[in-house]
Amino acid sequence: MATNIQIVFYSMYGHIYTMAEAVAEGVSSVDGCTAVLLQVPELMPDAVLEQYGAKAARAVFAHIPTATVDRLAEADAIIFGTPTRFGNMAAQMRNFLDQTGKLWMQGALVGKIGSVFASTGTQHGGQETTITSFHSTLLHHGMIIVGVPYAEQRLTVMTEITGGTPYGATTLAGADGSRRPSENELAIARYQGAHVAKIAARLKG
Repeated sequence: MATNIQIVFYSMYGHIYTMAEAVAEGVSSVDGCTAVLLQVPELMPDAVLEQYGAKAARAVFAHIPTATVDRLAEADAIIFGTPTRFGNMAAQMRNFLDQTGKLWMQGALVGKIGSVFASTGTQHGGQETTITSFHSTLLHHGMIIVGVPYAEQRLTVMTEITGGTPYGATTLAGADGSRRPSENELAIARYQGAHVAKIAARLKG
């Protein structure tokens, strides 16, 4: 029986979507594990998205199904991806998680793996606080938090500007959103996906 791993993300300009694809590649590299990409619902009106130049970017991943709260209970592990908003998760992700009260009452996510990856506009724009503050919600759900250990040696790269934390994979989008995830950042995301998948498969076994 396959280990079901959901990658639930919100992406405005595509950076987190690109990272989510890399995470999914890591998950799929582990025998018996399947990756399902899901995006949380958008809250901003189309006119505002167009004003910010995000509507065209979001069209690239419009084919990704919309996540639903009830479906979370089907997963053996959930890897969440969010851009940073002032050191915290995006409102779209917060809104989605705020609808999981019924799952919390039922204990439906207790014992499942939870993991997080993120993006920021700058090197010090909340790379770690976004992920660690996200963990509070996962702990309330009784989830087992998995990050990225330093066995992934790309975390120690100092020869280039790069995201990547022991709390989860990250990317730097640039203040204007023009920077795309680097190969080092994508490799860390793949590692995170594979690491979560291996642990989830062991727990399920």
